[in-house]
Amino acid sequence: MATHVATPEATSEPIAVNKLEAAQMLGVSLRTIERLIALKELQVRRLGRRVLIPRTSLDNFLRNDHPTQIT
Repeated sequence: MATHVATPEATSEPIAVNKLEAAQMLGVSLRTIERLIALKELQVRRLGRRVLIPRTSLDNFLRNDHPTQIT
């Protein structure tokens, strides 16, 4: 009996999303996504002028706690 392993090609979800899509997925503002990128809490890949956020980067970000800083 063969075991099926899901690959990026086999799923309909993209392996990377743009900043607006990432913001919608996380339920945060676009500015928050830009801040997380600047703080290097979200890894990105650049393709020309496009900034793409790998889904694995979003998954890794969500697996960790991120305390709010009060300033």
